[in-house]
Amino acid sequence: MKTVSHTDQATIEAIIRKCDICFIGVVTPENQPYVLPMNFGYEEGLIYLHSAPEGRVIRALEQKADICITFSTDHALAFQHPEVACSYRMKSKSVVAFGRVAFVDDMDEKRKALDIIMRQYSDKTFSYSDPAVRNVKIWKVAVDDISCKEFGAPHERYKPQ
Repeated sequence: MKTVSHTDQATIEAIIRKCDICFIGVVTPENQPYVLPMNFGYEEGLIYLHSAPEGRVIRALEQKADICITFSTDHALAFQHPEVACSYRMKSKSVVAFGRVAFVDDMDEKRKALDIIMRQYSDKTFSYSDPAVRNVKIWKVAVDDISCKEFGAPHERYKPQ
């Protein structure tokens, strides 16, 4: 088994779309790392997130808007020999993206972002009341750097012909 890096956009987007949550990492004003699981939406190279309008993560992002977002899927335990502990490995596929958060204030753009987020989870069409839209913090992340890896991929010499 080996680790394979993927660079093609179709593979990266397929992994992102398969995930039901992502993990975001920021640095707090106290200079501590802070990681949270979050729901998300993805469209055309932009990642959308939503949260309460206030809190620890918002304070962190208001001070420093840099963010790391990680997606991980297809987790499966694999081994080369069942009696050899160091031959065990967790197979998975992951995408790690870096960017900067821009908070969205425009009501129409917030609704569009909410639609993108909801499309990650449902084919339904939704409507959002003005008070609900005003009370949600929408994050838009333009991806500056992205990497994608597949862990535990079969080695070339063991791939079926």
